[in-house]
Amino acid sequence: MRIAITDGLHHEALDVLESAGATLLVEHHDAAALASGVLNGVDAIIVRSATKLTAEVMAATPSLRVIGRAGVGVDNIDLAAATTANVRVVNAPGASTRSVVELTVGHLLASARLVGPSDRALRDGRWIKKQATGTEIAGKRLGLVGYGRIARGVAQAASGLGMEVHAYDPYLPDGVDIAPAVHLHADLDSLFAACTHISLHCNLTDETRHLANAARFAMMPGVGADGVACGNHVVNCARGGLVHEGDAAEALDAGVLSSLALDVFEHEPLAPDHPLLKHERFLGTPHIGASTLEAQRRVGMDIVNAVLQTLASGTCSTVVNRDVL
Repeated sequence: MRIAITDGLHHEALDVLESAGATLLVEHHDAAALASGVLNGVDAIIVRSATKLTAEVMAATPSLRVIGRAGVGVDNIDLAAATTANVRVVNAPGASTRSVVELTVGHLLASARLVGPSDRALRDGRWIKKQATGTEIAGKRLGLVGYGRIARGVAQAASGLGMEVHAYDPYLPDGVDIAPAVHLHADLDSLFAACTHISLHCNLTDETRHLANAARFAMMPGVGADGVACGNHVVNCARGGLVHEGDAAEALDAGVLSSLALDVFEHEPLAPDHPLLKHERFLGTPHIGASTLEAQRRVGMDIVNAVLQTLASGTCSTVVNRDVL
């Protein structure tokens, strides 16, 4: 087996591949090199989010049998082209769940308690104790856009912190365990209109692009279920592009949004002159949802086992494009 790892992988996962007899090609390649066939001859490619595997790349790599996405989302892989080329795409959907849940809850708490502005003020030599009065998240309504694995973890944690949890997900599969305390909404607008805190947990599609926009920010109530004027807060640790960043900057300017916390952006890395960076009430992190020691080990082990199993048998439980089977 010849397996290319283009975006890095945990060292224990590399050891598993080598123990299985694989020849490893550990190197990142730019789009032009990939499209030129630099990886032709490999049986599998394991990527994170940096490498884009397009139809051109697959056409230039006819030896390819399996693509492993070390993570959940497969936005950077042309699934239709992979299916046409009889290439199985596998991912590691559960490996980073706990880490993303914890970062999301961290952003919710940091936004409500003005951690970002307070830290920046201290570094600037300003003592803003009187101006840094935040609010509790207990007694407030949290709206989850999407109710998948990560959203359910956030719901559990938020409920434990005293939040009233609401959710909207038109694609819930049969048999999903919905906690009795979670209020499901029939449409997205009613979710925004009910909740002072919104957290996004869906894939980026034509349907979901810019779903968090000026019109929906204006729907948010600004007053919690407990009657406290807590303002409106949006968190996105899911996919860049779900939030209309221009609308969000204007909503922060106008006070329609009290805070915005993003771990993902429409264009990454974030430009140093991005308008959000000037806002005191903006809190950003550089796409670190899965960046914990625990998650990196889990994602590496999960994806190499999935790739090895699929190379050996033609399938595994995390094949994404099942039409190829």
